[in-house]
Amino acid sequence: QVRLVESGGGLVQAGGSLRLSCAASGTIFSIPTMVWYRQAPGKQRESVAAISSSGTTNYADSVKGRFTISRDNAKNTVYLQMNSLKPEDTAVYYCNAEVVRWDWGRAENFWGQGTQVTVSS
Repeated sequence: QVRLVESGGGLVQAGGSLRLSCAASGTIFSIPTMVWYRQAPGKQRESVAAISSSGTTNYADSVKGRFTISRDNAKNTVYLQMNSLKPEDTAVYYCNAEVVRWDWGRAENFWGQGTQVTVSS
């Protein structure tokens, strides 16, 4: 089984920064795509940023220019650098990875447990 563990969440003031990490462990051959999602109370889960194994990225319009997604393939880890944080960024942030577990295997999706990010006014 593949396990994803997020870290780096916390409480910050508006305008501050946080850096989230998500480390994948277990039987992993490759991770074609890693995605950060977030879910605020009473709202649907939404995609925040995504990155492919080749380094191609895409962002939600609401975070473009403020957040940066990156990955370390050697560590099977994805990061989300969050700058100029706003109260509307408050949410539980989840890591999702599309994982190929064996060289002959198909891609499967796995979720982390989530980490709370709270931005105060």
